[in-house]
Amino acid sequence: MISFENVSKSYHIRKFRKDVLSDLSFEIPTGCSLGICGANGAGKSTLMRLISGVEAPSLGRITRTVSCSWPIGYSSCFQSTLTGADNARFIARIYGKDIQALLDYVQDFAQLGAYFFQPIYSYSAGMLARLAFGISLAIDFDCYLVDEVTAAGDDRFRQRCEDALHHRRSAGTLLMISHDPNTLRAYCERGAVLHEGRLTFYDTIDEAIDVHLRHQAVH
Repeated sequence: MISFENVSKSYHIRKFRKDVLSDLSFEIPTGCSLGICGANGAGKSTLMRLISGVEAPSLGRITRTVSCSWPIGYSSCFQSTLTGADNARFIARIYGKDIQALLDYVQDFAQLGAYFFQPIYSYSAGMLARLAFGISLAIDFDCYLVDEVTAAGDDRFRQRCEDALHHRRSAGTLLMISHDPNTLRAYCERGAVLHEGRLTFYDTIDEAIDVHLRHQAVH
């Protein structure tokens, strides 16, 4: 279970403060597949980083009784001057995984070729997403967080991503952000809409998508 209690998140930029999330309280039960809708800049990626623990809330408390992946597609989890392989080795040590087994899995899954042994700063956005996806799947998390990554790569890679995500969804919890309604429908049963700092939950992903589209039509 993932629980938010009166969680708010703000960013301070020079003399300007941006309030992104406001007084969120909710629980995400283990085993659900949840699609999160929202406009650009609504705070969806911020919400994912809070859920994962990559960032801390400005106010409130977040409780996790499950292990969460970092947001797949979130490149800041890597050290840019190290190679993809070196980043993978570092993460394997953190999680106590067999280093060579993890390297073999990531190299096969991410299909980066010689770039796997090149510095991260030389990667394209798609390559970063593929590396993050491969390393995340090489570690058994209870909850996987996915942020717009299923479009990375060619058709073969996308199919591998889809197969892997469906398998993870059947065995655990899946939280997904995507601007593509069909992608959300393919993976998620329940839905939520992030709008003006508030998160509202719906019993089906179709309800959430309909509400999100109505918000978009107004603006």
